[in-house]
Amino acid sequence: MITRELWDGTKIPALGLGCWAIGGPFFAGETPLGWGRVDDAESIAAIHCAVDLGIRFFDTAQVYGAGHSETVLGRALADRPDIKAGTKIGIAFNAETRQVIGENISPAAIRASVEASLTRLQRERIDLVHLHLNALPVDDAEAVFDCLGEMRAAGMIDAFGWSTDFPDRAAAFAQRPGFVSVQHAMNVFFKASELLPVIENNRLLSINRSPLAMGLLGGKYGAGSNLGGDDIRGQTMDWMAYFKGGTVAETYARQLAAVRDLLCSDGRTLAQGAIGWLWARSSNTLPIPGFRTVAQVRDLAGALAKGPLNATIMAEIEQVILREPEGPARER
Repeated sequence: MITRELWDGTKIPALGLGCWAIGGPFFAGETPLGWGRVDDAESIAAIHCAVDLGIRFFDTAQVYGAGHSETVLGRALADRPDIKAGTKIGIAFNAETRQVIGENISPAAIRASVEASLTRLQRERIDLVHLHLNALPVDDAEAVFDCLGEMRAAGMIDAFGWSTDFPDRAAAFAQRPGFVSVQHAMNVFFKASELLPVIENNRLLSINRSPLAMGLLGGKYGAGSNLGGDDIRGQTMDWMAYFKGGTVAETYARQLAAVRDLLCSDGRTLAQGAIGWLWARSSNTLPIPGFRTVAQVRDLAGALAKGPLNATIMAEIEQVILREPEGPARER
């Protein structure tokens, strides 16, 4: 089984799971930021299934479901402190109205945020905390990481990193004690060509969000799909490339058609192939695909038995896929 060594020397299977989708609805004004309604019992069953299948890392964020994702994950893992749990901080919200309020990175807010996450996650210490503000200027982030360093020294957190798609942000704190990872977008459609070398050269963990391109590489959606209005993918936002107004973006539908059969080589499902591509891309990668059901978890965990795509398939993908230029670094 393909594994990754973590900051504390622990070796885990090279696949985590992302918990955005199980947080349920939350909003910025009237704009939905979640993935629709959820069934907490199914979410917990899916987490338990993942643990049974070997998954040892779960990623969430305070803002997902306005705290609800953390709460559900905490309930599911209440008796499993050995399972690694990471969260993200820096975005304020109202838990009662499920409304996002905005950024809040004062030292007092950071400390209160971590304390609240400890309660929701039912943990004495959080394994990994990421700064959730993708494009925050480096100068403004300095005080955040100072604060996280103090909480690490106090034993409240074990390690920290930045959820960012900007190489200069990743490099700025890469040598700071306790800074161990960058969470960033990467998948077969987007290679993160400028960011990944920064991560590798600094021996950081590359935690891959959007490994399935917000579900497009999960195999469920095609050119005729139309997502509901309560799903974030039903919105039109500058950073959201794969879906436009609830339908699959045409350019990505074409790219998927070009590589689908290659990703499904050796009996893989589409999702398993997309994960195998990330493992073959770099030995630093730890994909964190999202999930909502037991069936999805079983499909994702099945990638561990298949492993990385082989070099021949990787080369063939590069020959047939017509990616858009990555361009300057931006939020993704």
